Amino acid sequence: MNEMGQSSSAGSAGRSHAMGARQICVALREQILGGVYATGSQLPSSRGLANDLGVSRTTVTIAYEQLAAEGFIEVRQGARPRVASSLIGHETGRTPAKRVGPVLLSAYGGRLRVTPPWPDYLPSGLKVDFRYGDLAPSDFPALVWKRVMNEAMGQRPLRLAYDDPRGSRRLRQALQGYLWRARTLSCDLEQIIIVNGSQQGLDLCARLLLDPADGFVIEDPCYKMARQVFASTGASPIPVIVDEDGMKTELLVGIEARLAYVTPSHQFPLGGVMPIARRHQLLEWARHNNAYVIEDDYDSEYRYDINPVPPLHSLEDPGAVIYLGTISKTLSPMLRIGYLVVPPELQEVFATAKQFADRHSPVAEQEALASLIESGGYESHVRRVRRMNGERREALLGAVRRSFGDRIAVQGADAGLHVVVWFNDLPRLCETTLVEAARSVGLGLHLISPLYGRQLDQGRSDRVGLVMGYAALSIRQIEKGVEVLREVVKQMQDALPGHGR
Repeated sequence: MNEMGQSSSAGSAGRSHAMGARQICVALREQILGGVYATGSQLPSSRGLANDLGVSRTTVTIAYEQLAAEGFIEVRQGARPRVASSLIGHETGRTPAKRVGPVLLSAYGGRLRVTPPWPDYLPSGLKVDFRYGDLAPSDFPALVWKRVMNEAMGQRPLRLAYDDPRGSRRLRQALQGYLWRARTLSCDLEQIIIVNGSQQGLDLCARLLLDPADGFVIEDPCYKMARQVFASTGASPIPVIVDEDGMKTELLVGIEARLAYVTPSHQFPLGGVMPIARRHQLLEWARHNNAYVIEDDYDSEYRYDINPVPPLHSLEDPGAVIYLGTISKTLSPMLRIGYLVVPPELQEVFATAKQFADRHSPVAEQEALASLIESGGYESHVRRVRRMNGERREALLGAVRRSFGDRIAVQGADAGLHVVVWFNDLPRLCETTLVEAARSVGLGLHLISPLYGRQLDQGRSDRVGLVMGYAALSIRQIEKGVEVLREVVKQMQDALPGHGR
């Protein structure tokens, strides 16, 4: 890095000394015409630009005077030059030239190009949005997080340098203790890799474990972004049906694949908990195929009926399991902190892949989270938001039952931050109409059908299914949203052929 920095500086210095007033004038004019400097914006001071370019202040002053004479900038004594206001209403940005030849992408880029686009991240104009994955801003421990962040930023390091790609040692030690207390998961410190959210963890697994000719086992339905990131490698999905107990592992017999992705503690989206017999069957399949099981424990903190179910990794032989955790469902998805627990034989290659991806995750946030876990504040926060989300869950279940009664079936209500609502008397053919009608009156609804990798199973193919998240809403918003949903559904049913005859 030092050699690169020196070389770059030397080359820059050589070019700077060669620049005269004319070259500076031409360069600034091109930047103004290209929109780099917008109309009315300030240019650097003559002294500052002269220092940056390594030329005399007089040289810069001459260039500025020429630009002023041409009407591009306005200058006055004691103030930095500004792009002339007379350019308002005139085109200052240039339309880039169109590429003549085809867009040349790698095979990976080509696969991404045909991947269906993800929905808008922040839909506007919605009064109530039942989107899963969002959290309520009021739940975030802002004062506590500000304190631990200030402490982290106030610690002067011995030097400013790149950190361990596996992540802050202090945070990994804190997580090592937390995982044992909360999830009965034991591991060595070196097995923990801090990642930028669970999505980067999935991406590292995909890149390191899959080749284009491989297959990967995945739940059906499943977390769509997991299916897409594995498929982006060119590997082929092998969907395995899910029932009320999670993946039907008896269907794995005869399947050959490099990895399996599962959510055994709370299947996404249907909410089943994989029983112990299926867990052993899954691990036996992995051993027989020399495959790895990626266990996504995305919201294990939220169980409302019993204690959290122990993870696959806590069974007697976790060597085939890569455990994936996140704080996106407890603190905030905006913090982008997740973690992998990888088998010992993979810890070095995962650390190298993480280093190649982005060197390491931001250090200050890691240190702040470590402080929060060490102090007990994190687990206290989890208990608080579990109670609050339990109240939201009860409000949603009560509202949909009052509004729809036995006309709906609710699935996955014992845990997590969402439920699945099936409408027994609403044909799936009208699901798009339902979503659009709801959005027109400010209600955000989200279908379950895109989460299936193939045709919905026969028992549900004729029904509308909604994934309804509630963690970002107040109880009043939940009740109001269900009221609006009831009216939208009623209007749709009234319009169905044969209704009332």
